Amino acid sequence: ASCGALRSFLFEYDTPRIVLIRSRKVGLVNRAVQLAILAYVIGWVFLWEKGYQETDSVVSSVTTKVKGVVLTNTSTLGARIWDVADYVIPPQGENTVFVMTNAILTLNQRQDHCPELPDDKTVCEHDGDCTSGYVGTHSNGIQTGKCVPYNSSVKTCEVFAWCPVENDEHIPKPAFLREAENFTILVKNNIWYPKFNFSKRNILPSISKTYLKNCIYDPRTDPFCPIFRLGKIVQAAGQNFQEMAVEGGVMALQIKWDCNLDRDASLCVPKYSFRRLDNKDPAHTVSPGYNFRFAKYYKDSNGTESRTLVKAYGIRFDIIVFGKAGKFDVIPTMINIGSGLALLGVATVLCDIVVLYCMKKRYYYREKKYKYVEDYEL
Repeated sequence: ASCGALRSFLFEYDTPRIVLIRSRKVGLVNRAVQLAILAYVIGWVFLWEKGYQETDSVVSSVTTKVKGVVLTNTSTLGARIWDVADYVIPPQGENTVFVMTNAILTLNQRQDHCPELPDDKTVCEHDGDCTSGYVGTHSNGIQTGKCVPYNSSVKTCEVFAWCPVENDEHIPKPAFLREAENFTILVKNNIWYPKFNFSKRNILPSISKTYLKNCIYDPRTDPFCPIFRLGKIVQAAGQNFQEMAVEGGVMALQIKWDCNLDRDASLCVPKYSFRRLDNKDPAHTVSPGYNFRFAKYYKDSNGTESRTLVKAYGIRFDIIVFGKAGKFDVIPTMINIGSGLALLGVATVLCDIVVLYCMKKRYYYREKKYKYVEDYEL
């Protein structure tokens, strides 16, 4: 009996055991990690990102209408009125509208033989310098093989082309239609969120016909007016309209629809912003701006065809619509709650990692947290 009692005493007091040492610092770290996870789940996931909502992306359609008239008086054209049919090309585009602000006009062109513009490949001294049938990358027509006077001092190769050929070396400065900054553009935007069957347009129910005829968009006084003055659009993007009008450019009119459909539908309103899309870098001035050519054709009483060639410089306005809508749904709510609870379970693991591998007394905590035992055969 005495031997059994001694053996029991030695086993109870001499055998090493696994011992968990509780520390105030360890508890503080554990609570800090748990609070950080709770703040992330509640503050970021649910309040900021609205993790309790189902979301949908916007489906949009855009139509535009430009208004404005300008008078020009030049030696070539004389006094002339320019209206929407002259400077909006084409009349309707898909989410875009081009307004001509500058132009190089070549009047009364006919298909004929005439001298080509002088350059390093067209300047000649005699017919042998020209190749019949040659067409270069920048040619205005097909060479005939003849060398003819371009002016009193220069000869160039003759071409069969629309004559006289266009000379676009000098761009008009200031811009031909510099008063285009006073033109206005009406943007009509209809949006639809198919998942929630919710639709709306940027002409809000509170906007009356009288207000629409007189308002101009202003971010402070008229933030929901859908009529924009072109000069103010360019100015809001930090650009100078008169400089941009000379060689043209590309502007973005952005409409953002972020709607919380758990609230009243009247609070779902558009927000407008503007920026320049084409790169304006003073260090890279090769082929700047935006331009293209088009022609207007005519026939006289004799059936002779002629045309006016227009190299149009201007500003293309791209209307970009984006946004999302959210509405409460049980499924994403339960998923995010479950994810939050799972993260709380990770708090203990993160706490152990911090205590055992990052703190200065990590070796002390490791020794106190674990004690290793050997197996004894009784």
